[in-house]
Amino acid sequence: MRVLVLVTGEYGWRHVHNMRKHAPWQIETWETPKVLPPVLDYPEDYLPEHLPTADLILSLAEVKGVAELIPDIVRMTSAQAVIAPIDNVAWLPVGLARQLIEWLARVHVACVTPKPFCSLTETHYNALRFKTAYDHPLIREFAQHFGQPAFHATVNEATQTIEAIQVTRDACCGCARHVAEKLTGSAVENALEAGGLHHHHYPCQASMGIDPQYHDTLMHISGNIMKDALKDALEPHLQRRYIRPPGHVDDR
Repeated sequence: MRVLVLVTGEYGWRHVHNMRKHAPWQIETWETPKVLPPVLDYPEDYLPEHLPTADLILSLAEVKGVAELIPDIVRMTSAQAVIAPIDNVAWLPVGLARQLIEWLARVHVACVTPKPFCSLTETHYNALRFKTAYDHPLIREFAQHFGQPAFHATVNEATQTIEAIQVTRDACCGCARHVAEKLTGSAVENALEAGGLHHHHYPCQASMGIDPQYHDTLMHISGNIMKDALKDALEPHLQRRYIRPPGHVDDR
């Protein structure tokens, strides 16, 4: 698969470096303009003369207007699918994301807009009650490697410590691998809380502002996605704690 990544700043380049290190695909990049006018009357004025042929476009742009360039980029590259994550609504507002999906559907190009990026799986994107299903082989292939983190943990039963954590799907930014490295050797009982802290200390792209859809920060949503993935991997080894309210009497 040939992937063209649209990059504006350092966050996007972190994703690119992680993909080039771990992905089996050909990764090309185009560095977007850092400033665009509110209205793009002539999008071609802001595009290069040529772009490499691509199967999938991944937009990591940090400028709102880049989304309006994507239909032309698809035409120039012959791409069949687009992933345009929403890690900050200032870069890709939900309304513009919806328009982008509609624009591309008219030319039979699939588009997903995972919010946050690490909510992408092989069948759906977004979190909580906003999960949205999709079905496209190129996006599914991408999501096999990058998106919602997934782990396999090896635990020492005698000491209840984590001997190793295998990352079976990384966040595109590399955060899942970072968390796995930090948790190796840790006690199982502290792993979820520690994993959340390691995620928080990693330079995540998700916004710290309150998102109007989730009524929470995308950083917090992303952190919960990471903790849920760790919980799934460690579930057989986690001790369940039950709290008995004062005055509780067991049913007989």
